[in-house]
Amino acid sequence: MKSLILTISCSDKPGIVAEVTKFLFKNGFNILESGQFNDKYTDNFFMRTEFQLHDKKNLFDENSFDELKDKFNSEVANNLGMTWEMTYAEEKIPALILISKEDHCLNNIISKIDNINISIKGVISNHEIHKKTVEQKGIDFYYLPVNKKSKLSQEKEILKIYNSTNSKLIILARYMQILSEDICKLIEGNAINIHHSFLPGFKGAKPYHQAQRRGVKIIGATAHYVTSDLDEGPIIEQETLRVNHSMPIEKLIEMGKDIESIVLAKAVQLHCEKRVFLNNNKTVIFE
Repeated sequence: MKSLILTISCSDKPGIVAEVTKFLFKNGFNILESGQFNDKYTDNFFMRTEFQLHDKKNLFDENSFDELKDKFNSEVANNLGMTWEMTYAEEKIPALILISKEDHCLNNIISKIDNINISIKGVISNHEIHKKTVEQKGIDFYYLPVNKKSKLSQEKEILKIYNSTNSKLIILARYMQILSEDICKLIEGNAINIHHSFLPGFKGAKPYHQAQRRGVKIIGATAHYVTSDLDEGPIIEQETLRVNHSMPIEKLIEMGKDIESIVLAKAVQLHCEKRVFLNNNKTVIFE
């Protein structure tokens, strides 16, 4: 029996949880998992609920799904001013992955593809070195070189591929190009970047070099949503590793590859399972 996911955000008010659970019960559904959060500083309310039909003998098809969404909208969502979405829990999100020279984050996502709800529609790179490896895995590869003069036209090609493949997510898996403000606005909330530092520390280029010069005792990785402000987007996932004074930059870079890969894959998984909610420049995450 397929399960469904309902995500809700709205201004906080009494009775939201009661109305949602009453609606699901009235329509024959059983709640499998539910979480809610009220941000007392913004008065924003967030809720994620996973549910399925209580009687598994009942048929549930696309017509039933559309009817359920219409009923929820008219009976609950409109009255409470909700921004909401209802999807199948097993739905795979079509995604494009952008890389440059490093491919460790890409390889980790591919290795975990059975546990992450994405369908990889293609890999885009400004370097051609990974073309053969990617295509051997049955994934389309798009080579889009870029320089200062071609940047805007190259980004138009990225958007063209994004739209033609019906993708809903862009994953920057160590894509070492700064996206323009225009494309950032178009993909806002649907693009995840991995930055190789524990943000907000060491933004921008060569964070491991910055960390080594500063003599830090931990290094980290941060997955965040892409915005036009470099490395300032809402944070989804982070992890750190302890380091010491004896480690050269090369050692920090090599150690960092593991946590970069883990953090990015976890962030993509959380996003695709509809567990991440944007709350201004922060996130609310139901794990």
